Amino acid sequence: MSNLIAISYPDLPTAIAVRDRLADLQRQNLITMEDVAIVERRADGTIKLHQTSGTTGMGAAGGALWGGLIGMLFFVPLFGMAMGAATGAAAAAMTDAGVNDAFMREIAGKLEPGTAALFVLVVQSTPDKVIPEIQSYGGHVIQTSLNREEEAQLREMMEGIGAR
Repeated sequence: MSNLIAISYPDLPTAIAVRDRLADLQRQNLITMEDVAIVERRADGTIKLHQTSGTTGMGAAGGALWGGLIGMLFFVPLFGMAMGAATGAAAAAMTDAGVNDAFMREIAGKLEPGTAALFVLVVQSTPDKVIPEIQSYGGHVIQTSLNREEEAQLREMMEGIGAR
């Protein structure tokens, strides 16, 4: 089961830096993330979602492959590929995997203009190695699906550095 962690940052570049650092830590197998996204509340109050991966392209590629294979059975591989790509892209575009966009927009509505929030769905992690790596960026824990004890520990570790 994944745990959702949402942390606010004073600006978009800081949230991006933390996201990139978490990606590095995932390559080192210190954390496994199901999804990571950033929501930005711009100075004019508008909200912008920054998703890390789109499923539309992958759906189109998979659909083209299967469509081409099926098309070869009926001697129309190009038509099959085109139809498969279109179907795969449409299906993937309608799929909302990971953190719910409406939830992210709701949280972003509560942010101060000019700030950003990082949303991470964590499958597995080694907190004693991951948290020190992102602690120096500061941040304020907005919401988690962790139990109370784990959330309190995370808040203490994340916000303790900001007091220095």
